[in-house]
Amino acid sequence: IHIFQEILNNPTKKLYFSKELEQKDDNKKKIIMVVDDFRNTLDLITHTLTEANYKVLKASDGKEAIRQFNGQHIDLLITDLHMPRMNGFELIEAVNEIEQYKKLPIIMLTTEVSQEKKQKAKELGITGWIQKPFVIYKFLKIISKIV
Repeated sequence: IHIFQEILNNPTKKLYFSKELEQKDDNKKKIIMVVDDFRNTLDLITHTLTEANYKVLKASDGKEAIRQFNGQHIDLLITDLHMPRMNGFELIEAVNEIEQYKKLPIIMLTTEVSQEKKQKAKELGITGWIQKPFVIYKFLKIISKIV
C-alpha cells in the first residue's frame, strides 16, 4: 500500500505490534469507527487497528460516519477534528443525540493544540485527546485500555 512507502524508505519509523495489546477474546472483536479526511492517516490507523485484531469501520468525514451509526454495535469512535462537511465536534454532537451511542467512548485524534478546542471536546464528553503525529505503540495501548 502506497502510504507505507515513507515508512519503508525511512527505517527509523518502525512499527511494532505487541502481543499483549491484541484482544484477549478473539470470538468478539471490538469494533472501532475511525473518521479522518486525510486518506493516508485513515489508511494507517485502519491498518494499525486491524493488525491489532480490531474490526474497523471507516469514514472520510462526519457526514459519512454518522450514516454508519445506524444501530450497529460500535465500541469506540476515533475522529479527527478538522474535516469537510461535518467536523469532529459536529459528529460528536450528532452521535451523542442517538440514544444507543450516548455512552460511546470517543477519542479525538488531531493536530489541534488549542486549549479552547480541548475544553470544548471535554464538554462534549470525549474520553481522550491524542495529538498527531502519534506513537503507534502508545496509541494502541490507549485503545486497549478504553475498549
